[in-house]
Amino acid sequence: MKMVIQRVKKAAVSVENSIIGQIEQGYMILLGVSNNDTKEIADKMVRKLLNLRIFEDENGKTNLDIKNVDGELLIISQFTLYADCHKGNRPSFTNAGNPEYAKQLYEYVIQKCREEIKKVAHGEFGAHMEVSLVNNGPFTIVLDSDEILK
Repeated sequence: MKMVIQRVKKAAVSVENSIIGQIEQGYMILLGVSNNDTKEIADKMVRKLLNLRIFEDENGKTNLDIKNVDGELLIISQFTLYADCHKGNRPSFTNAGNPEYAKQLYEYVIQKCREEIKKVAHGEFGAHMEVSLVNNGPFTIVLDSDEILK
């Protein structure tokens, strides 16, 4: 599982020119799922995501997590995080999860986040989406379960 986490002042996602999800201060997360991912891996990734201390405290130090600042989440499915560009110029996406399986884990991650965060917005799995955001920092973190769960 891969997550690209951007600390944002606000973010929104649209499908066919209609906003389907939007947040204020928090994280805009691009989420990629592989066939090797499990609910156990998703649980660990969600725990890591929610405990990241990348918001500034009163001294300007990044000591606060998303819950400390009453932040919001916008989670967007992004199979292209598993693009393989080793051969040629056209990416292969064979490492991305089977769509039916990936959708189940995507929805599972949303559900787990909702257990701890007041507002969790999301995109539409498999749809062509337009995402807009105001990156706060900019501050972008990449979490890869192959690296952080060793």
